[in-house]
Amino acid sequence: MGQGLSSTWASELDRFIDYYLQPNVSFHNDVRTVINTMSAFLKERCFRDTDYSVRVSKVVKGGSSGKGKMLTGRSDANLVVFLNNLTSIEDQLKQRGEFLKEIEKQLCQLQGEQNFPVKFEVLRSWRNNSPGIILKLSSSELQQEVEFDVLLAYDILGDVNVYNKPDPQVYRRLISECTSLGKEGKFFTSFTELQRNFLKDRPPKLKNLIRLVKHWYQLCKEKLGEPLPPQYALELLTVYAWERGNGVTEFNTAQGFRTVLELITKYKQLQIHWTVYYDFQDQEISTYLLSRLTRTRPVILDPADPTRNVVGLNPEGWWRLAGEATVWLQYPCIKNWDTSRVRSWDVPVRICRHSVPLTTTLINSSIVRIFKQKMLSFQRLKFLCHNN
Repeated sequence: MGQGLSSTWASELDRFIDYYLQPNVSFHNDVRTVINTMSAFLKERCFRDTDYSVRVSKVVKGGSSGKGKMLTGRSDANLVVFLNNLTSIEDQLKQRGEFLKEIEKQLCQLQGEQNFPVKFEVLRSWRNNSPGIILKLSSSELQQEVEFDVLLAYDILGDVNVYNKPDPQVYRRLISECTSLGKEGKFFTSFTELQRNFLKDRPPKLKNLIRLVKHWYQLCKEKLGEPLPPQYALELLTVYAWERGNGVTEFNTAQGFRTVLELITKYKQLQIHWTVYYDFQDQEISTYLLSRLTRTRPVILDPADPTRNVVGLNPEGWWRLAGEATVWLQYPCIKNWDTSRVRSWDVPVRICRHSVPLTTTLINSSIVRIFKQKMLSFQRLKFLCHNN
């Protein structure tokens, strides 16, 4: 299929997505049934016969399955188990091993008690030098499978309203605890529902473009291996390209794909954030955001968690992916029948020549306004001190 994408002409990309990349509806529904049953089971049984006061409040699908962007064949996703009655965000890290052990025990019991429409397997994993649980659901008949990393989260948000921003106090607390512990970006699972909502109701055509970018990323991963940037960073980059460059429900897929590839080649200039769930109105949050956005690029802040830069920790991964994107910019998938390249969307970036950028086209204008206000206040203070 990799050769298929690279040799597919731009005008045929939509057909390629429909034929190769759309998820199996029957399997998707079966997965949903299993997750709903499992969620009810864990809420009822988990920690019931232990000394822990903690309880499961909900189970939320994240990643491909939760955001409506599953690929055909095999997909990876997250299954986030939310816990209440914790005293702090840090508790989910301190007692992670014990909590996962109890969840694994209950999942194994569920495996023996229920007959599901798909094969249900509970596996142990060892990633990033840390033990974990993988829930694998598969169907040999449909030739489909999905693997969920079972993750823990402190239920800091409670009931989430997709249309409302969380109370700023939530983010003030997050920022305070993360910075004091040196754990910025480590508690992103607590915001899984917001991350899911950020992508879930996007236009179908944009979701298809994300599927295409994810498929391209998997091809790069098979060819290059690690390190590469996290896949989630490319999903957000695709959304950003569409928002800034197009923003309509119907668009030319090849133009969008070319735009994303070009942005990847300009990764050192990326400085991206959203103000859907947090913004610059609160002074404490504003100060923190300014500090995050002026760090070494690339910067793509998680739209639900301002402490998390989703670009990963290894710059080499972006360099390697940018090299592959440069190669793909010569392939038929972004060319017309006459071999001319399709137009890309106008998503401007600007090279930063300052250690702390004063302005950039990828920073929201509100940042610039706040920065200028702070500079003006500083200059006034300096003037008063000089005259006294």
